[in-house]
Amino acid sequence: MKRIVLSTFGSFGDIHPYIAIALELKQRGHLPVIATSAAYREKTDAVGLELRAVRPEMPAPDQTDEIARIVEQLMGQREGTENIFKQMLMPHIRDIYADLDAAVADADLLLTHPLPLVGPIIAQRRKLPWVSSVLAPVSFFSVYDPPVPPQFPALHKVLKLSPFVARTLLRLAVAKFDALVEPVYQLRAELGLPRGLSPIFAGQHAPTMVLALYSRVLGEPQQDWPAHTRLTGFPFYDRRDYFGEQATPRALLQFLAAGPPPIIFTLGSSAIWVAKDFYRDSVAAAHALGRRALLLIGHARNRPAEPLPAGIAAFEYAPFSEVLPRGCCTVHQGGVGTTGQALRAGRPALVVPHAHDQFDNAARVARIGTARVLPRPKYNAARATRELEKLLSEPGYAARAGEVGQIVQRENGASAAADAIEEALNMKR
Repeated sequence: MKRIVLSTFGSFGDIHPYIAIALELKQRGHLPVIATSAAYREKTDAVGLELRAVRPEMPAPDQTDEIARIVEQLMGQREGTENIFKQMLMPHIRDIYADLDAAVADADLLLTHPLPLVGPIIAQRRKLPWVSSVLAPVSFFSVYDPPVPPQFPALHKVLKLSPFVARTLLRLAVAKFDALVEPVYQLRAELGLPRGLSPIFAGQHAPTMVLALYSRVLGEPQQDWPAHTRLTGFPFYDRRDYFGEQATPRALLQFLAAGPPPIIFTLGSSAIWVAKDFYRDSVAAAHALGRRALLLIGHARNRPAEPLPAGIAAFEYAPFSEVLPRGCCTVHQGGVGTTGQALRAGRPALVVPHAHDQFDNAARVARIGTARVLPRPKYNAARATRELEKLLSEPGYAARAGEVGQIVQRENGASAAADAIEEALNMKR
């Protein structure tokens, strides 16, 4: 029995994979601990997992105005990623360090997410067994499989010209972000540690074990990935566990059973706070196509003011694993958690990326033939109608989605990750 601390930070897409791994570790007799925002305590309590609170403090689930204000700043296509570091992480880096360091005081191993940034420092100072992880291919910044940068998606065409070109531009990105994370370097110096590699880029990866927590259909291993990387598959978990909403509403299940598979529209757990006209335009697109539609609106604030046409229903939340396979296609924001669920469902998708890794995830599912892409600034009723008509009328999308879905369904990311963690625990040190 080992005490394993899983450090993470962010939205449901950042929390759910680690809950899945923690539950697998617990089933194997270990003592997993989720180290993250206290706002997720109700979620971990619901499944019997220990949570150690790590600042910065996030708004509680019912503080919707404050959540919307924060997400508005972090979900911008051009400035959203920088704002995560400027506003959410760097002002609190010493608090994050203090809280996570306390959480691992009696731990046997630390598993890190890319964002908290201080995990490598703590592992180095405590000489603690450490496994790092990434949730999406973009985190590897491979010059052989270059990412689609959200700030300038068209730059991907330049990055693909050659590894030399990609490597040159990557150096520029490292220099830019190094200025943002200078407080991390200052903390290392105060603790008597060398400056080290960039905590956003190469410095986030553990030297003995790196877990890529997604399916190989999204990105195959590359020669410049860190040594000892394991591609595990997606660790799936999708219960909400807030306000007693643990079961899929009966009315939703009745709606799904009452007619042909609907188009399912969702913006995950973050982009719902910047939905604006997304759901209204989606209703118009589904109505124009003569299709039934299920709107997963995330919060009552996104419910369209106008009465919904016949054949269109709106619910705040439902487990993706239960409803996405029962749709004809999914329209979603491209977060890696939602992307994984859409791939597993075996249904084609229209991806509407907003920021961060979403543009890269969208490009990848488009390349494998399961999806089309319509960036959020271009999304309106007319364009959504055209894209969905192509997606639903060309049989190749559905056929390819079904093939990919079978691959993803055969993978067990939580089990593979737990296997790797147990292997790391048994390494001679």
